[in-house]
Amino acid sequence: MSVKVLHAGLLTTIQDTGRFGSQKYGVIVSGAMDSYSSRLANILVGNNEHEATFEITLYGTTLEFNEDTLMAITGGDFQATLDGVIVPLWRPIVVKKESILKFNSAIKGSRAYIAFAGGIDTPLTLGSKSTYLRANIGGFKGRAIQKGDIIPIGKTDKELIRRLEKNDINWSINFNELICFKQDMVIRMLKGTEFDRFDKVNKQTLLQNAYTLTVQSDRMGYRLDGPPISMAEKFELLSEGVTFGTIQIPPNGQPIILMADRQTTGGYPKIGQVITADLPSLAQLQPTAQIRFKEVTLEEAETIFVENELAINNIKTGIHYKLFH
Repeated sequence: MSVKVLHAGLLTTIQDTGRFGSQKYGVIVSGAMDSYSSRLANILVGNNEHEATFEITLYGTTLEFNEDTLMAITGGDFQATLDGVIVPLWRPIVVKKESILKFNSAIKGSRAYIAFAGGIDTPLTLGSKSTYLRANIGGFKGRAIQKGDIIPIGKTDKELIRRLEKNDINWSINFNELICFKQDMVIRMLKGTEFDRFDKVNKQTLLQNAYTLTVQSDRMGYRLDGPPISMAEKFELLSEGVTFGTIQIPPNGQPIILMADRQTTGGYPKIGQVITADLPSLAQLQPTAQIRFKEVTLEEAETIFVENELAINNIKTGIHYKLFH
């Protein structure tokens, strides 16, 4: 089974939940920018939640299906159509052979995810199917998908398709407690390693002002524009490990938030760390979006993370019952 790419869109790549275990060799994690949407798309079609999905950015792709299959679309709203009819999001969709799925421009959020029942049948590279664009590994030939590509997907359970067609899929999942699509957003953060190297005035500058997401932002990092932040003292900082959501302050004082394709180490001072639970919402911001930072404690961040994971697990349990009972 496969899908044919009729139009590539702005940037569409294959991503799973990331390539872990190789950062010590300088190989980045990559993975879906909005991991909640990617995981939920897989859950909706009965896949392992860590399976690969298509990640579509800002302006969508167009696909043709060569067999009947089951898919789900989550994340941002791109006004997707299937054979000219608007496709519902956040629910399983039965797709017929030769159907055309078309994504338009994003009207809410910035990234959409497509999961196919049976997964995307591309090989693992260092334990992951995620596309690492700068190294040309993973995904489909190590690059963004292009017009004319034939992307292999796993086989769909025909009995499952027949059962869903018979019972009519008239439900969807509630994602609102997990992901926010507002373009004026409060992002919660922990203190970074060098937080106390900044004086009170510069800490307040970060926490009391809005920052604009610039058009120079990408999967590697979000560059922000706003009141500059400076160090209380100049000092030499050795490069050390960074992660998804690390907030660095470069010499120009404009914060950079490291994202899914971040480098493995960084040498800029780290004033903060976006909490894990807010990374999917952060990933859905469009250029010119407004960000305000709010400091929370580690205990608060852990509580929010656990609550979200429990919510996803409850969704998984309910969907499994609907699909297989």
